Amino acid sequence: MAKAQDRRLRGSFTLGGEQAEADPLLTDGFFESGQFLAAASQQDPRCFLVGRTGVGKSAVLQRLEQQDYQHVIRITPEDLSLPYIADLGVLQYLNALNVHLDPLFIALWKHVLLIEIIRKRYKVDTPAAKQNFLSTLMDKIRRDRSKAAALEYLEEFEGKFWCETDERVKDITTRFENQIRDEAGGDLSLPGIGGAKATTSDAETRSTETRVEQAERFQRIVNETQLPRLNKMITVLDEDILDDPQNYTLIVIDDLDRDWADEQVANALIRCLFRAVIDLKRVRNLKILVGLRTNIFQALDFGAKTGGQEEKFRSLTMQLRWTPADMEALLSARARAAAALHDLPSISGVKDLLPATNKTRGNALEYVLRRTLLRPRDAVAYFNECLALTGGKPRITWDMIHSAERPYSKNRLLALRDEWKPNYPGIERVFQAFEATPVLLDRDRCRQIFEDVALLTTDPSFAGSRWITSLTEPIWNARADDSWEDMYSAIVALLFEVGFLGCGAGARGEVVFAQDDSSYLAIRSNLERCTIFSVHPAFRSALDIRHD
Repeated sequence: MAKAQDRRLRGSFTLGGEQAEADPLLTDGFFESGQFLAAASQQDPRCFLVGRTGVGKSAVLQRLEQQDYQHVIRITPEDLSLPYIADLGVLQYLNALNVHLDPLFIALWKHVLLIEIIRKRYKVDTPAAKQNFLSTLMDKIRRDRSKAAALEYLEEFEGKFWCETDERVKDITTRFENQIRDEAGGDLSLPGIGGAKATTSDAETRSTETRVEQAERFQRIVNETQLPRLNKMITVLDEDILDDPQNYTLIVIDDLDRDWADEQVANALIRCLFRAVIDLKRVRNLKILVGLRTNIFQALDFGAKTGGQEEKFRSLTMQLRWTPADMEALLSARARAAAALHDLPSISGVKDLLPATNKTRGNALEYVLRRTLLRPRDAVAYFNECLALTGGKPRITWDMIHSAERPYSKNRLLALRDEWKPNYPGIERVFQAFEATPVLLDRDRCRQIFEDVALLTTDPSFAGSRWITSLTEPIWNARADDSWEDMYSAIVALLFEVGFLGCGAGARGEVVFAQDDSSYLAIRSNLERCTIFSVHPAFRSALDIRHD
C-alpha cells in the first residue's frame, strides 16, 4: 500500500474544469453514462439534448466530436450570422406586418445543414472541387429529372458555395430582401426596406393598399423561399450523397443559450431549427444533436406556429439527468484521471479523496451530493473548493468540507441567478427574501416571505416587476375563501422548478426537490399535502440558513 506521503494532494490537483470547453479532464476523465451512449447511438431517434446549465450537454457533444471527428460537423450560432439577420430592416418590417417568417428561417437552417454536409462529404473548398462534385453527382442522378432540377439549386450559389457559412447566409437573405423590394415595386420608402423611415407621405402612398394586402403579398414570397428544391435536395442527400453507412454524418449544434440575437428572433430561429431537424430525420445516415438549456426550451413558442408538432418535438427530446450512482462514477473517473496526471496510483476513486464514513458525521460523498442539484458542474465545483484547502494533505477532511461550503454555496447561488435571469430578471431579490430563515418553513412563514416578494413590484429599482406581478396577482386579488394553494401555488411552482425550494408533507416528511421529481408539483394534490418547505442545501450557507 502506498504511504501517505506518496499521495499528497498538491494545489494543482483538481477534478477538472466546470465548463466543457475549459476542462482538462474531459477526455481522460469522461464518464460514459447511459444517456451519453443513447446520444451516441445511431439507432436512438432523440436529437434534442435538453437540461439545466451544468448538466453536461456541451460535454456530451464535445466528447462525440472528439471520438469521431472525421464524421462530425459542429455548427454554432455565429455560423448563421444571426445579428445580421436580426438587424435586417426588411425582416423587422415584415414582422410588424405579422408576416409568418418561419418558412424563411427553416430554409436557412436546411440550407446551412445541407451545404455543410456536402462540404464535409466531398471536401468542397475551392471552385474546382465544387465543379467536380456537381459533375459527379449530376452523372449519378441524370436519369431522375426532379433530382437534376433540384441540383440547380446548388449551382445558383456560384462563388458563394465554398465560402464561410455566414457569407452564404447573408447571400440568401440578400436575395430575399431583393425579392421583397421587387414585390414592393422598387418603393424604397417602405419602412424597414432600404433603411427608410415611415413618413406621412408613405402612408398616403399606400392608402389604396391595406396592411393585410401587403402582408398577403409578402407572405407568398416567404412561403416560396427555396423550399421545393431544398426539400428535393434532402431526398438527394439521403439517396445519393449519404447513401452508404460509411458516410454516416453526425451534426452537433451547441451554444444556443448565448446572448447572440434579439430574444424574439432567437426563439423563432431555434423553433425553426427544431422543425428543420425533424424534416432531416428521413436521411438515414445522418444524425443531428442539438444542445439546449431547459429555460430556453421552456420559452419556445410551441403553439400554432409549429404546425402542431409540439408532441413530436417532445418525443425527440432527451432530458439530461443524473442519479447519485452516476455522479459517483463520474467523480471517480475524474479522480483517477487527475491522479494519473499527478502520479498518485493509490487513488482509484473519489472516496479515496474523502474522510471515511462514521456514525457521527456520516458519509462525506452523500453530504457533498446533497448540496448539489445532481449536476456534474456543481459536484466538481464543490470538490475543487475542498481540494484547494488540502495544502498537501493526503485527504480532504470534514473541516475542509465545511470550510469550502460557504464559498461554494455563494457561487452556486450566483450561478442560479445567472441561469434564470434571462427569463426572470431580478430573481436574486426573491432568493434574498429567504435570508436567515429556518431550514424548515411552515406555511405561515412562507406566506410572510411570499407577501414580501409581492411587494417587490412597488420598488422602482426592481427589474422583474412584470413576471412578479403575474405570479403574485392571486395574492393581491385574494378573496376570503381562497385557499393557501390558490394564492401561493404559482410562486412555489417557480421556485421549485428552478431548484431553489423543496416541499414535503408533515413535520418529519421528506422534502422533495426538482432534482428528485421535476413533475412533483404538476399534481395539485401534492402541493395541497405539503406543509413544510425548505431552501435547497446548495444555497443555505450563502443565505445564512442554519439548523436550529
